[in-house]
Amino acid sequence: MSANNEDLKKVTQRRRPHGPGARMMPGEKAKDFKGSIGKLVRFMGQFKAALVLAIIFAIGSAAFNIVGPKVLSKATTELFEGLVAKVGGTGGIDFDAIAGIIAATLVLYLVSAACSFVQGWMMTSVSQRTCYGLRRAIAEKIDRMPVGYFERNSTGDTLSRITNDVDTLGQSLNQGVTQLITSATTIVGVVIMMLTINPLLTGITVLILPVSLALIFTVVKASQKHFRAQQAMLGAINGQVEETFSGHAIVRAFNREQTVAETFGKTNAKLYESAWKSQFLSGLMQPIMNFVGNLGYVGVALAGSVLAVQGVITVGDIQAFIQYVKNFTQPITQLSQVGNVLQQMAAAAERIFAFLEEPELEAEKPTAKAADVDCDVEFDHVRFGYDPDKPVIGDFSAKVRQGQTVALVGPTGAGKTTMVKLLMRFYDVDAGAIRLCGTDIREFSRTDVRNQFGMVLQDTWLFNGTVRDNIAYGKLDATDAEVEAAARAAYVHHFITTLPHGYDTVINEDASNISAGQRQLLTIARAILADRRMLILDEATSSVDTRTEERIQKAMDNLMEGRTSFVIAHRLSTIKNADLICVLQHGDIVEQGTHEELLSLGGVYAELYNSQFEEDGVEDE
Repeated sequence: MSANNEDLKKVTQRRRPHGPGARMMPGEKAKDFKGSIGKLVRFMGQFKAALVLAIIFAIGSAAFNIVGPKVLSKATTELFEGLVAKVGGTGGIDFDAIAGIIAATLVLYLVSAACSFVQGWMMTSVSQRTCYGLRRAIAEKIDRMPVGYFERNSTGDTLSRITNDVDTLGQSLNQGVTQLITSATTIVGVVIMMLTINPLLTGITVLILPVSLALIFTVVKASQKHFRAQQAMLGAINGQVEETFSGHAIVRAFNREQTVAETFGKTNAKLYESAWKSQFLSGLMQPIMNFVGNLGYVGVALAGSVLAVQGVITVGDIQAFIQYVKNFTQPITQLSQVGNVLQQMAAAAERIFAFLEEPELEAEKPTAKAADVDCDVEFDHVRFGYDPDKPVIGDFSAKVRQGQTVALVGPTGAGKTTMVKLLMRFYDVDAGAIRLCGTDIREFSRTDVRNQFGMVLQDTWLFNGTVRDNIAYGKLDATDAEVEAAARAAYVHHFITTLPHGYDTVINEDASNISAGQRQLLTIARAILADRRMLILDEATSSVDTRTEERIQKAMDNLMEGRTSFVIAHRLSTIKNADLICVLQHGDIVEQGTHEELLSLGGVYAELYNSQFEEDGVEDE
């Protein structure tokens, strides 16, 4: 394998599936099992009564099921003694007594089934109500989270917490807790019932326990490394498939189909090797437990026959004891499986509560209400850094008059987009102030501030819905006529009419069924329809061709007339008519003025403008 393939292999092995389709890896463990379970129990405190009842019915189901063999053993004894008496000519079989015993046993099993049904219904209700509460808590938490969290963390990870982790927790809670209670109750109950029959036989049976545990731990220890390898290879497979599909055109363009297939084949072979070993070893658990259980049957049968001959126990007791031996080994196996389920539940709970405990936006106590009037915007010695020790904006001051168009220009990383985030209160300044109508925007609620702005960003965002719904997102109560007028103003109406269903055409989840430029036009139409007092345009025409850009620019000029507009632009030709151009460098304004004024200075702006002109000249040539 080439060096490039080796690098790809290392990358894909490190990667794990993410996003809505990602699942928690089986056997994944929580770092703080006790703490995570404690948080989950406290969250479920609101369902305490239902949970307690579910536990009571689970214990009841196990208890009635345990008593069954003991009662049924009396029928076996009655039948055996009656048969012996009939053969000896001293009596016969008392079928009425046997019928009464069987009826009593049937009642016990029916009650056990009823308890199991009620327990299952209540536990399912508790687990799903818990999932419902956690999803709602996460959704509400998202609204209270600072924008910085989502810039630091992947969207797929957040989605995984609200979908996969909650689902894993719900399934584990429903299965694991119930199984834990019934298995533990069964073991304790069976031991008690066996002791009431014969302590010696109980001692023989209990000897199975250490043998069972030793074999279980041996198998688990042997299979664990193969399970880890299996999950690592699954991650590698998923990473390779994801990268190959997303870059399918590149793979074809460079004729790397064979290389990709070989890389996938090697990873797939390793997955096969680890998967069959892990599944084979884990599959040994049941045969081993059956073998140990059969040893218990043999021991009980031998010792029981001797005790029966001596008249210490009855034949029915032996039959009941053999049933109890089976009931004793089965929950031991179940408990070993429950441990893994509970670990997954704790790991899911840990991820969920880690998100719910993330720092939130500070509680707002607005002291002012933004008036619905046009006014000035002032940046007063603004200082800000995503890391307080590394300021992005050093000392920014500017005053924007009502109705002016202000352009923010400068090299990449100068702080242009950061200024927009501060203006929208996605972040708050570290020092200085941004004033709207003379009032610090921190005195307004964030909702109040954002209601003043319409935005068109370089990164377009459209959702899975009709074209009409996507435009109307700027004004949810807009009429069809208003939506169409906004589309016309954005020069997108003609394109929409060419779609299969016009305005009712559905845009898919990633909006890949329309071009990047068309997506940009739709977001511009959305901003036009919103009709806010102030506008923020962040490279709003970056994804359209030159001819369309000119048409949109005219529409934007009409839209911005009379409104305060903040424009971030790299194409300096698009902001020639701005009332004020602020040139940023290292978070500070180094020049400001009109296009002509800044060109006459021959400074940073002139250098940027001329360099673009030269690049355009080279391209034209």
